Amino acid sequence: MKAKHLIFLGPPGTGKGTQAQLLNDKFGWAAMSSGDILRAEVKAESKIGLAAHEYMRSGALVPDDIITGVILAGLERVAAGRGWILDGFPRTVPQAEALAAGLAKWKLPIDGVIYFNLPDATIIERIVTRRVCKECATTYNVRFSPPKAGDRCDRCGGAVIQREDDREEVIVKRLSTYRTQTAPLIEYYERQGLLRSVDASLAPATVHAAALELLARLDASA
Repeated sequence: MKAKHLIFLGPPGTGKGTQAQLLNDKFGWAAMSSGDILRAEVKAESKIGLAAHEYMRSGALVPDDIITGVILAGLERVAAGRGWILDGFPRTVPQAEALAAGLAKWKLPIDGVIYFNLPDATIIERIVTRRVCKECATTYNVRFSPPKAGDRCDRCGGAVIQREDDREEVIVKRLSTYRTQTAPLIEYYERQGLLRSVDASLAPATVHAAALELLARLDASA
């Protein structure tokens, strides 16, 4: 399958990160979460990373133009010809428009947007039982896919923890924010003919198979 530039869209807890990592393992496409890119640019002390860090230190929201600049800087570090998957960005229509403008300068298209559809009640249940490796950010679920060693990551051996923002009251607030700010992206990408949807309530292997089928259709229609 040829390399693709994809956006994974959906509320937190729908398994976007897991599916991005599976495609990374299968095709070598860079699985890029917005948080990981931001932390990497801050750590590298790039100009745009330092600008974002000033807002982060004060507890203020990072403006759209700066966070978009951070994402584009991260994408620019991906080797030419390699596919990538953006998970967690864009979050708003203005961010999507800024991302498209930035990619247009490099003549890079967005090949597809996959929306991971899942009811809120299921999302809350999943996130409350989610655990994450402190070292490599591999995601587990204590009910459905726990690490084999209990509290150690299968990939790197790092400590597997529950994040502070995976508490139920925090999740409810995040979902409310998502529905207000991010859900309009569904219509935005649908109008462009880029949106495809998968049922994220199914087992990860089934969701992965559905995602592969969608990507194969993109190849066939290209």
